[in-house]
Amino acid sequence: MTAGIPLWLILLCVIVLVGVVLYAEHRMYLRRHKDDAPAPEEPAEQQEECCGLHMTCERDSLLAAAAREIEYYDDEELDRFAGRAADAYTAEESEEFRDILLSMQPDDIAGWARSLQLRNVALPADVRDELIMIVAEERQNRTARGHAAIS
Repeated sequence: MTAGIPLWLILLCVIVLVGVVLYAEHRMYLRRHKDDAPAPEEPAEQQEECCGLHMTCERDSLLAAAAREIEYYDDEELDRFAGRAADAYTAEESEEFRDILLSMQPDDIAGWARSLQLRNVALPADVRDELIMIVAEERQNRTARGHAAIS
């Protein structure tokens, strides 16, 4: 031991001194390279879970689809429901949506739902639930077929 200064105190001072030097060096490094750093990405407006309306989760499906023209699935008559709330449909109107949904090929359902969204036509709540179930079932079938093909 040294004359009057305990060894643990010396080690503590050395550790604190090294920490201060490293902190100061890091701050100087950041100042020097401030312009080199890429700008932080802005967070997306909506980081939602998958909505279930697509065969594969497409969080930005409306943004991607906005660049394309609206595709009609022989359902132009549904445009008269544009702007209506999902819970404001009569039983007959819901049945009209259901008839179109059930007449479609599974691969076309996601595109149809996207088309309705772009046209501001909300699906009736009960039909939307059916659509989500059909898409989920088709997604499961595709996954099962994919695993069977790999095996």
